[in-house]
Amino acid sequence: MDLSKALWRKASKSKEDGSNCVEVASVSCNVAVRDSKDPDGPPLLVSRGDFRRFTEILKNL
Repeated sequence: MDLSKALWRKASKSKEDGSNCVEVASVSCNVAVRDSKDPDGPPLLVSRGDFRRFTEILKNL
C-alpha cells in the first residue's frame, strides 16, 4: 500500500521533539500506525474498528 501521500498525525500529548511517539494516518478503511522516530520504517495497518477498540482500552487503563 502506498502511504507516500498519507497525512500523519502525532498525539497531542507528544513531546515537542517527537520522541517516544507514534503517528497515525487514515488510509482507506484502515489506520496506519508508525514510530515517529523511524518514519521510513514499516507501518502497522489495522482496521478502523480494531484501532477504535485499542484506543478505548488504553483510555480505561
